[in-house]
Amino acid sequence: MANENQYKLKSLLVGTRGVAEYRASIEKYIFKNDKVLEIGCEWGTTSELIYKKCPKLIATDISLKCIERARKMRPTIRFEVLDVFDIRKALSFKQEFNKMYIDVSGLSGYRSLLDVIALTDMYASVFPMEAIVVKSGAVKNFAKRCVAWEG
Repeated sequence: MANENQYKLKSLLVGTRGVAEYRASIEKYIFKNDKVLEIGCEWGTTSELIYKKCPKLIATDISLKCIERARKMRPTIRFEVLDVFDIRKALSFKQEFNKMYIDVSGLSGYRSLLDVIALTDMYASVFPMEAIVVKSGAVKNFAKRCVAWEG
């Protein structure tokens, strides 16, 4: 049974809809000394924007082809192959990430909302995440309708 003494996550979960909002959030949430894990970087377009503000970035994608192309296009950025659900591999990067950006197309629909929550909670319980930004209309719409009871 849940109680008030259980571990409580303090990470801010930011839902964005579409690439424009996702990238615009970098200005608000990324700072020079952050350590950022990016999930679903594809060829590194968003990675480049994050890297300009914060060089402590590890950008990842599940596709080796995408990572190989990203490395050629943007050789100053660290790119790694990672399945977002393989947190052991993320731990092997030996980085205490405090920010995370997630752009995984399979996590955008309403049926995936619980997957996003489980995924972000998993990373927030292992890394000291201050903020996790997710490109997901489902997360954004759900968050707009939520209010924490202060009773």
